[in-house]
Amino acid sequence: MIHQITDPTDGRVKPFAGMRDAQLRGDEGVGPGLFIGESANVINRALDSGVKPHSLFMEQKWVAKSQGLIERFENLGAPVLVADPAVFKAITGYDVTRGAVACLYRPQLPSVDEVLAGATRIAVLEDVMNATNIGAAFRSAAALGIDAVLLTPSCHDPFYRRAARVSMGTIFQVPWTRIGRKHEQWAAEGIPLLERYGFQTAAMALSDDSIFLGDERLLQCPKLAIIMGTEGEGLNPETIARATFTVKIPMAHGVDSLNVAAASAVAFWELRKRY
Repeated sequence: MIHQITDPTDGRVKPFAGMRDAQLRGDEGVGPGLFIGESANVINRALDSGVKPHSLFMEQKWVAKSQGLIERFENLGAPVLVADPAVFKAITGYDVTRGAVACLYRPQLPSVDEVLAGATRIAVLEDVMNATNIGAAFRSAAALGIDAVLLTPSCHDPFYRRAARVSMGTIFQVPWTRIGRKHEQWAAEGIPLLERYGFQTAAMALSDDSIFLGDERLLQCPKLAIIMGTEGEGLNPETIARATFTVKIPMAHGVDSLNVAAASAVAFWELRKRY
């Protein structure tokens, strides 16, 4: 059943009404962990992965084009909320949407053990705080055969609306979780953990002893963890020191680096599993 929303203060649309991420997550004790998904790709892939729906919200004009999503939410017992453009904007603040937006329950993250089971090529993102770069890295990981992604504690939230949208919903297809308890200390615990699982580690960084991407030693690794850092500062010195290899992408015209989104696509392709 579709519910028409005419009052921006209607309690049913509260999750869509400018709640901060911390509030949606439940960090402040205001309720169960939630996140907002935008676009049919993101929402469908979330549901396909078993994420539980809270509610679906859209402008009236999207109802005819969203019948598949509407049926999925109704079949799962979640309300479908519809408003005219003025009320929708008053609630969400969005001038433009590409269809419905959904409120979804945050799934519990798997353990590192679960994520690494059976994996041979993984990515580790260290302190990547830009939501667009997080989403782009996940999309590249899904497209180029990365088995899993590990995020250090300071990385941006992949469930954030923009990150999930840029990923095209691949955050629900590639297994991922967090690694490390403190961002500045993750490598001291995390890299030995990866080594116990049989992974050699490739820190993407510029240093005097960096080897080029495509080096035969990398291609011969049965299990490889590709570690990539944030813009500007790059990887932490401890991470580089502990890694098996330090690796750089050969470049022309005096360019020294790519942003992490572009670099991830290049590295994942070059270091992909060969079948």
